[in-house]
Amino acid sequence: MSNTAAASITQVKEKERMPISLMWLTIGAFAIGMTEFLVMGLLPNVANDLSVTIPQAGQIITSYALGVALGAPLLTILTHSIAKKRLLILLMLIFILGNALSMIAPTYPLLITARIITALAHGTFLGAGTVIATHLVPAHRKGSAVALVLAGLTIANIVGVPLGTFIGQQYGWRASFGVITILGFIAFLGIWKYIPKIVENSHVSIKQEIKAVMKPQVLLMLVTGMFGCASMFAMFTYISPILQQISGFEEHSVTWILVLFGISVTIGNLIGGKLSDWKTLPYLIVNYAILSIVLAILSITLQNPVLAIITIFIWGAAAFSIFPGIQLRTMTLASEAPMLVATSNHSFLNMGNASGAYLGGIVITNMGLSGLPWLASGLAFIGFILIVVIYVMTKKSA
Repeated sequence: MSNTAAASITQVKEKERMPISLMWLTIGAFAIGMTEFLVMGLLPNVANDLSVTIPQAGQIITSYALGVALGAPLLTILTHSIAKKRLLILLMLIFILGNALSMIAPTYPLLITARIITALAHGTFLGAGTVIATHLVPAHRKGSAVALVLAGLTIANIVGVPLGTFIGQQYGWRASFGVITILGFIAFLGIWKYIPKIVENSHVSIKQEIKAVMKPQVLLMLVTGMFGCASMFAMFTYISPILQQISGFEEHSVTWILVLFGISVTIGNLIGGKLSDWKTLPYLIVNYAILSIVLAILSITLQNPVLAIITIFIWGAAAFSIFPGIQLRTMTLASEAPMLVATSNHSFLNMGNASGAYLGGIVITNMGLSGLPWLASGLAFIGFILIVVIYVMTKKSA
């Protein structure tokens, strides 16, 4: 092989390799994922320390979800004129502040306030981060870049949440927020030093951003993502009692099953990124169909511990593989003004989070835990119908 040919192959490989700067966006997403899900495992600790009931402590989770759902689009509109890198730095400072306040909050109301402050950074950071990620790679690798950033959320479930829960149980829940604050500061330094300034071709007005979100196909895609997330959290919110009361697992075994679930959602997220680089809508149609079928099958396999673990692993991969495609598709549909659309996506996903958990509670009251897989399957099937409608609309407008 000639030196010229070898040099050409090396250049192609270098072009294909993901830029190292994406790592700092992933670390930021990891810290965000950790602060979002960590509280679920430390509710009794928080409740005892602040002298509140478990349901009251649960409002800490609800306030965070509402903070993301409402705060992400609002903060995006208020900061629309700020350059993307500067915006990421500002958001990480808000994130650091919110977690530091959570660490020292002496009362329940102040902790709720601190969580809302933290939540403001969540959706806007992930929106801005994914927009920047698509600028750092070639067009045919945008889906993979988005998936790499979002992988921080899934990896947090494998490593961050179990580790943070252990730290909180050993040294107090405030120590866990201290660790997250340090992680946020590390991400802040990396973004400040290594993320390049993105040259934006033209100034995008708030009117253009809102108009992009209001496109029928964009709204339909956002709602489709919401049903996908509702499907996941209708089950995931109650996964511990499901595994113990239906599958017969001991409490200590649930932790390792959740780690396995975290591995599956990470794999699914990365697969979704690859497939969205291929053909986004066809893969989403198949993905939602598989998700609905797997959840229906789960209603049967939960009775057998081995089959339950296998099905839960497949469910996790299928559930999370839809999110890179949803994020990329909405940003592509609003390529002239993607920022508000990208952050609104996370608002809709958090609305799905809250509604799935709420509907799951109703089903448990009326049907018991065994009704949850059917609820989740039905929500995924609605997502399937919506993505088919979007596909037909796209074909007609082509």
